[in-house]
Amino acid sequence: MRLNTIKPAAGSRRERVRVGRGIGSGLGKTAGRGHKGQYARTGKGKVKPGFEGGQMPLQRRLPKVGFRSKLKEDVAEVLLYALDRLPSTDVDFAALRAAGLVPAGAKRAKLVKKGEVSRKYVVKGVAATAGAKAAIESAGGTVE
Repeated sequence: MRLNTIKPAAGSRRERVRVGRGIGSGLGKTAGRGHKGQYARTGKGKVKPGFEGGQMPLQRRLPKVGFRSKLKEDVAEVLLYALDRLPSTDVDFAALRAAGLVPAGAKRAKLVKKGEVSRKYVVKGVAATAGAKAAIESAGGTVE
């Protein structure tokens, strides 16, 4: 074997096609790109990712994942065991706000069952879950 006789295997290296070099080559003038249009332009016909030729793209046709309720910000959740911080047994929205259990931005409040109730509470004008209502009533209180 001699270094001056080494060649790549037959068919492993293709000669590159020289386009746009005259009518005799078969790829002259438009260089195999046809006339006008997206793929006749320079830049290999690239468009931005997701572009579908003016049709509404898939990522805009599909809905966004999840749902965020605008009402959620208006309702403050008050945990049941937090009612022990109230000075009286009468529970209403004003009393919850005065005790600092409801933030200033909330317009409504809802009692959620977490923990136990130690006193009889009279709940007025405040929503309560079924579990919270049952816990208050089992302690001898009422929910109106």
